[in-house]
Amino acid sequence: MTGLGLARDHDEATGAGEADQSFISLSDPDITFAELSAVEALLCSPRISNGPVTEAFEQAFAAHLGRKYAVAVPSGTLGLLLALKALGIGPGQEVIASPYSMRETVHAIRLAGARVVFADVDYWSGALAPAKVEERITASTGAIIAGNPNGHPAPWSELRAIAQRHQLPLLEDSTEAIGSRYKGELVGRFGDIAVFDFAQPLALSCGEGGMVVCDDIEVALGLRRHRAHRLDERSSVVVGSVAPYQAGMSDLTAALGLAQLKRLDDILQRRRLVEQLYTAHMQSFEGIKPPYIGPDVTEVSWLLYLVHLGTRFTRSSRDAIVDDLRVEQIEAAAYCHPLHLQRHYFDLGYRRGDFLVTEKIADRAVALPFHAHLTSNQIEFIVETIKNASINVGAGAAIY
Repeated sequence: MTGLGLARDHDEATGAGEADQSFISLSDPDITFAELSAVEALLCSPRISNGPVTEAFEQAFAAHLGRKYAVAVPSGTLGLLLALKALGIGPGQEVIASPYSMRETVHAIRLAGARVVFADVDYWSGALAPAKVEERITASTGAIIAGNPNGHPAPWSELRAIAQRHQLPLLEDSTEAIGSRYKGELVGRFGDIAVFDFAQPLALSCGEGGMVVCDDIEVALGLRRHRAHRLDERSSVVVGSVAPYQAGMSDLTAALGLAQLKRLDDILQRRRLVEQLYTAHMQSFEGIKPPYIGPDVTEVSWLLYLVHLGTRFTRSSRDAIVDDLRVEQIEAAAYCHPLHLQRHYFDLGYRRGDFLVTEKIADRAVALPFHAHLTSNQIEFIVETIKNASINVGAGAAIY
């Protein structure tokens, strides 16, 4: 994942080379002196490429989740690709996934040579609908990939039951959900393999990077074989049984990630306070409901603050609202463009109308700024602006 493709560089956003304090960005990493110190210490060390700091980050991340193994990678996309490779999934096989997702993670299926088979999602949570998943299983199905969209956990109990019933590996795409909990347990503990991403606008942000976790030693070894040569093989010119992707994480990235992981509880708490401010200001917005949280979901660590517009809105009116927000120097975006309608997947035969729930919610979802540096006044301004924008397009207030 690459920050949803939503972030604009600073000069483009402001039209100048220096900061524009009036611009409200979609995301803003929570960086403190702890992170700056960790990176400075690493830069003063004799090694900044993949090495002991990356190993320490892997161990700490595995311990944080209660998983046995963690493998650091450059991105969630490459992490998912390595996971598929470690499971032996490739040409001739199908992988079931959600069309209501970020393009980068699902692209890993194509990069592995497998066929993407989309299944529709639940209207409220945006997560894969278990019944729709089971309908898509065939003799060619090699795996199921389910995500936690915008941080909301998928129905993991039902998905696990389906995977076990059909003897399929279940992969957990937690690239948007670090810190969320399902039935009291942290996400990242439900898939045979789980993948995380550390790009902006994630709560734990290293600029780029990701982590793959599992409990199976053979899978972990496969992940490492496909990732890169071992440190003790770096001086060898011999190619082993697997030609790796050279997809390691640098110690520089790992130092930043390790510092952020130590502060993760504090980072999530600061984001929860911003969520509470949004909720308080949204109460004045007629028709708005708080973000949906499923009955088995203990906690949601939102990626962004997502507003679902009413059924009277169209995709074009949603886009007009986003444009109105940007005129007021508020960075906003469509959360998702349905994957089955993107050119890359046309050759698979997908067309508009194939996944009605995905299309319905994707056409009316607006991602608003969400980070720890937002003030109450800024959030009030954002909410008032989107309220006025919704009235300007003539569709009334937002509502589920």
